[in-house]
Order: sequence, then C-alpha cells, then structure tokens
Amino acid sequence: MSEKSSHKLLLVGRGKMGEALQSGWEHSLPSLSITSVDPHSADANFKTLSDIPDGLGPFDCIVLAVKPQMMQDVLKDVLPFVQSGTLVISIAAGKSISFYEESLGRQCSIVRVMPNTPAAIGYGMSVLYANGNVTESEKALASTLMKTVGLAEWISDEGLMDAVTAVSGSGPAYVFYLIEALAKAGEAVGLSAELSMTLARQTVAGSGALVSQNETVPAATLRQNVTSPGGTTEAALKVLMNDANGLTSLMTDAVNAARDRGRELAKQNS
Repeated sequence: MSEKSSHKLLLVGRGKMGEALQSGWEHSLPSLSITSVDPHSADANFKTLSDIPDGLGPFDCIVLAVKPQMMQDVLKDVLPFVQSGTLVISIAAGKSISFYEESLGRQCSIVRVMPNTPAAIGYGMSVLYANGNVTESEKALASTLMKTVGLAEWISDEGLMDAVTAVSGSGPAYVFYLIEALAKAGEAVGLSAELSMTLARQTVAGSGALVSQNETVPAATLRQNVTSPGGTTEAALKVLMNDANGLTSLMTDAVNAARDRGRELAKQNS
C-alpha cells in the first residue's frame, strides 16, 4: 500500500458510501485493518467512537464518511484519536480543509475527497485535495484507498472542488435524467413505456462501457463512428449540438448552477 506493509484504519460512518469503501478495501487491500463505527449499522464494529477500546489504536488513517451536517459533532469525538502521523480523510461534501483544521488543528494531515455514487459498484470517480501537511506517502495511501472503488485524481487548487462537484459529484444524476428524457422521447414516437425505458437504460449503459473500454479513444471519435453523413443520427445531433440551445449550452448552464450552489453552501457551512 505504501511504505508500511499494513495500516490501521478507522472508518466513521457506514452509510452507502462508507459501506462501498469498506467493501472495496476488504476486497482489494486484505492487509488493511479496518475498525468501523456507525450507530445505525448492524455491520459496524462499534456504535460510537467512545466504545472503541484503547488497544485498537492508534490509527494510521481516519476516514470520515458522515453527512456534512453531522461533521461538527463527529469531529469533537474524533479528536482524541488524531495523533501525530494520523491522516484524516473526509468524503463529506461542502466542507473545506480549513473547517477540519479549526477542529483538529493546523498541524493535522487532511485530505478532502469528492467521490460519486458509482463507487458503490467500483466505478466511482474520486477527486482529492490535500493540505500542506500531507506527505507523499500519505497521498499514496489516500490514492490507494480511493482507487479500490474507481478512478482517483488529485487537484492542487481547493477552489476547483465546487467545479468537480458540479461535474462528477452531481454528474450521475445528469446521466440518469438523460435516461429518463430519452425514454420519454421514445414514448412520444410510439414506443411502449417499458420498451422505451429498456432501450434507454441499455443504450446509456452500453455506451458508458464503450467509453470505459476505449480509454484512449476520444468520446467525439466514438460519436462520429455512429454518425453516418445524411443519416438519422446526424439529424438528431444537429438538434442536440445547436450552438444556441443545444445540449452543450444546457449542460454548461447546469454545471454552472451546481458549482454556484456549492459555493453558496460552502459559505453557509463555514
């Protein structure tokens, strides 16, 4: 995993994302020792942090996988477990590095992560940002942990996290809505609701698999491969690619709206 052959990790929160992460770690990182805490999960090792016996620590890494509105209270309980050399990773949306430093100390090594829901099946996209205390070996550990549930990329400017959230964090919802819209369009031209939804779901799923399996091929090339001059696909794309009100314009507006809302929420949470 990094310089050490094994690490002791404390997972706080076993909701959908926390559960997905632990499943990925157990499958891909058998040497990782995981202790989980969640008052609402029957599969967690402990209900509260205070239940953890002294002998289980210290932990090399603490992963915070709780809802943003719970984070302030959780940090108070986590603080006793944060020691020199402890890496803290948070996957909560809208909470800045400075928010964690105020509770855990400016000297703490902190990584902020924006994952997305496909991580639940190992196809997630995670973007990471580290404060200045995080060492290269700690960055390697954070990358390893997040790559068990998909791809992981680093950014050097925390200010980009709102844009990341708008693209990949919220992005799955855009794709799901595309399926809904395509299915409704199919109904409008005479297909049954059931058949139209099946066609839309499988078309998007199959197209996503093509993109994934052809990483070096631009999406534009894959699109062009389906588009015959003067054919049906070209006719549809002329509508979707209209400069004034086509899909690119709509998507840009949508991403801007999500980014701006993220900034507003960050200010409210600061």
